[in-house]
Amino acid sequence: METFETYRPYLFAIAYRMLGSAMDAEDMVQDTYLRYQTALPQSLHSLKAYLTTILVRLCMNQLQLARRKREQYVGPWLPEPILTEEIPESADPEEQVEKEESISLAFLILLEQLQPFERAVFLLREVFEYEFAEIAGMLEKSEAARSEARTSLSMPLDNALS
Repeated sequence: METFETYRPYLFAIAYRMLGSAMDAEDMVQDTYLRYQTALPQSLHSLKAYLTTILVRLCMNQLQLARRKREQYVGPWLPEPILTEEIPESADPEEQVEKEESISLAFLILLEQLQPFERAVFLLREVFEYEFAEIAGMLEKSEAARSEARTSLSMPLDNALS
């Protein structure tokens, strides 16, 4: 039987990648749980989709608030990196750590350059492999808006990869 706890690590992974802060991610997961508690179980077709939709919308709202707060912050803001996956054994551990840290930091910097809607589309599609139609439903946007976000994502991605 599916429960909220079944999806807690998955929800945390999405929230952390969207917000860049473990503490904020935990807060959003907890807020998602509180909203889940008010839902009628018979009205839910897919618990995973329902929880993901709530969480992504909460994170987008949080990002918009955080962006306004950071307008007064002096210097570049960088998300806090945390280990979210097991690290495979490598022939040279020092090189492996250096490579993973640089990729992780570059990914976090790339995400910070995106608007909340763009960040949500990017993460749900590229990291969590949702179909675009599902993403459009979660974000209450049309396929055209999703396509526009995908086009606008190509510029930061091209810059990050060059």
